[in-house]
Amino acid sequence: MKLKSVVGIAIVNLMLFSCGDTKKETVVVDETKKETVAFNYDVDEFADIKILKYQIPGWEQLTLKEQKLVYYLTQAGLSGRDIMWDQNYRYNLKIRKALEHVYTSYAGDKTSKDWSNFETYLKRVWFSNGIHHHYSNDKLKPEFSSEYLKGLLAETSTVLDGEAFDVIFNDADNKKVNQAQGVDNVGLSAVNFYGPNVTNADVEAFYKAKKSPNPDKPLSFGLNSQLVKENGVLKERVYKSGGLYGSAIDEIITWLELAKTVAENDAQGHALGLLIDYYKTGDLQTWDDYNVAWTGATEGNVDYINSFIEVYNDPLGYRGSYESIIQINDFDMSQKMKVLSDNAQWFEDNSPLMDEHKKEKVVGVTYKVVNVAGEAGDASPSTPIGVNLPNANWIRSAVGSKSVSLGNIINASNNAGSSGKLKEFVHDEEELQLEEEYGQLGDKLHTALHEVIGHASGKLNPGVGETKETLKNYASTLEEGRADLVGLFYLYNPKLQELGLVPDWKKVAMAAYDGYIRNGLMTQLVRLNLGDNVEEAHMRNRQWVSGWAFEKGKADNVIEKVTRNGKTYFNINDYDKLHDLFGQLLRETQRIKSEGDYKAVEALVEGYGVKVDQAIHAEVLERNKQFNSAPYRGYVNPVLVPETNDEGEITKINVTQPETFVEQMLAYSKHFNFLPEVN
Repeated sequence: MKLKSVVGIAIVNLMLFSCGDTKKETVVVDETKKETVAFNYDVDEFADIKILKYQIPGWEQLTLKEQKLVYYLTQAGLSGRDIMWDQNYRYNLKIRKALEHVYTSYAGDKTSKDWSNFETYLKRVWFSNGIHHHYSNDKLKPEFSSEYLKGLLAETSTVLDGEAFDVIFNDADNKKVNQAQGVDNVGLSAVNFYGPNVTNADVEAFYKAKKSPNPDKPLSFGLNSQLVKENGVLKERVYKSGGLYGSAIDEIITWLELAKTVAENDAQGHALGLLIDYYKTGDLQTWDDYNVAWTGATEGNVDYINSFIEVYNDPLGYRGSYESIIQINDFDMSQKMKVLSDNAQWFEDNSPLMDEHKKEKVVGVTYKVVNVAGEAGDASPSTPIGVNLPNANWIRSAVGSKSVSLGNIINASNNAGSSGKLKEFVHDEEELQLEEEYGQLGDKLHTALHEVIGHASGKLNPGVGETKETLKNYASTLEEGRADLVGLFYLYNPKLQELGLVPDWKKVAMAAYDGYIRNGLMTQLVRLNLGDNVEEAHMRNRQWVSGWAFEKGKADNVIEKVTRNGKTYFNINDYDKLHDLFGQLLRETQRIKSEGDYKAVEALVEGYGVKVDQAIHAEVLERNKQFNSAPYRGYVNPVLVPETNDEGEITKINVTQPETFVEQMLAYSKHFNFLPEVN
């Protein structure tokens, strides 16, 4: 699981990481101010996107062997970059290559509005790894005509025709992932996980017939394949060497094998070996063996994420998107966070869950702050700020999980500046003061609780299948909301102050509650076009949690909707009762997950998480117009450049920064172009 939004960062006694969407006012100490002057984080801004760059703290402290490991893992990650493009949409690679050829070949007028719009469209396509918006899933709409593009193609001798050309301008495949209720989600989703004519019913029947050798350790069926119909028969095209995406996977394997030669320890090397075996065979038992080994490999300065992992892009939650994140430990910050991991059992024992849904023993939860050295696939250019893996429930229960917060990514966002939106949407001066003093700490602690305690808590009832099978298209948003609720429930607890995590538990919790409700009911709506429903899993869960609490608390006026000077605000009148409501909803969401209650999750999400109050949405968009900052942020990666001796041996690896977003995107297309246009 991953957290996908980025907010500002406060430098306080402890650094904890945020899942709030509203950009916070930045609070920094002098050292950070000096760093901001010394390093320019800004790279580009276009449409609704701001591009930043980030540094790699601690790079010089790594040994040459460790630097080689990071370099090899980074190259492995980038080698699979085009897989993500093809997974997102079947025509993405063809369209991207044509647009890039036009961009690099066109010698005509580059001062026109049409050319500017073409360049912006290409940048948006690069950012989203395809022609659908990275967050809303809507197809990107070019602000130039089909005639203009035809002219560019002709002048540059570029071929793009048929459906691949038409789809840029027509209404076909408008939604990458369609999560609407009561429709054929697979058939109406443009994502390339399924072949033509495959339906929801086909997918559910196909995987219902599959049985794991050990029902207590269910395999992740569908994670590593495309499901197609051939002559009316359903068939999986497995991602592996010699299979689907095999040419890119072979490149990944080459770099992973080099990484294995410089592994920091036997456990890390063993895990890398299993990952290589998995890529060679596509065997899901090997995938589970790898995840068990990877979860247990906790020593060393370097770690990584690589493969087909998160299932948010599959409308039914089976298939994993390709991603890679290479990480260097920030040992000082990780040690401070260890206190949450060490107390995971206390949180489980004292949760409001039904006793039968609590874990008797919470095992293996590790939480680290890391610095990113490179990202690819589903993690780039739009990156998460936190990740908790593996996703298989049985591995999390039996072996544990790894939680990380991406410290340098959050630091880059913080130092890039503040939007100033806070004062516009807070209810009063008291809320503003609480937010400015405690809000960032509350947000970051909420994320830590979400990742370390939330995703590790609770258990399924005996005989209940995996949530992707029982809760189907609602599985992802239910899980994210459940983890959010764990964090919200425990934020309002003096135990956090007892553990030394906060200076004033109640004020931190109040600020965090204010921010969560403000975001869930209002400010996150800036990411939607007026009239749209909420589609993205993380946005949905923030809305249904907030909306449910608002509705259930109306009798006691727990959260009050206030209108003042034509503007809407939400004010929390009773934090104690809101804490109780969060506890009730947490208990219910765990029951839904534990029992696999599809009707209940459908009612919860559709009732509170999908539809948008159009009057408030229009108001929020209007109030937000005064702010120029883009609502989405992404990153170019540092470039690792090896130096070699006469024998070709690496003697040093330098960290350089790309000058522009365009430069990096074109370089990636040139050097990591391992797939044909049609796969």
